[in-house]
Amino acid sequence: MAADASKELVVPQAEAKHYAAMQSAPRFPLHLAVEVMSQSGACAAETQNISANGVLFAMDRDVPVGSMVDFTIMLPGDVVGSRCNIQIDCHGRVVRSFEDQGRRGVGVVIDEYHFERA
Repeated sequence: MAADASKELVVPQAEAKHYAAMQSAPRFPLHLAVEVMSQSGACAAETQNISANGVLFAMDRDVPVGSMVDFTIMLPGDVVGSRCNIQIDCHGRVVRSFEDQGRRGVGVVIDEYHFERA
């Protein structure tokens, strides 16, 4: 058991720098209703902030770190300077999960996305 206690999780330096760079992307406080699909099913969520790299959701259910998720964000045209709403279909992975005021905060890195005019 003493040998197990001495083991530490070591994050490669390149991976740590990549995560720091993702965290430094400007975040925009947009609160939009979204349905997040994971292996355990669909769950209603609300975006808390959005960046070029990812999204922070407020949810009533936990989605474990490492889970793959799919979701669609509908950006109102007036927010993005367009005459019509913009639909962004996203595929990503959960990198953070925590409790926040009785709800779950779930941070997702967007790995793939596709824009559509709504």
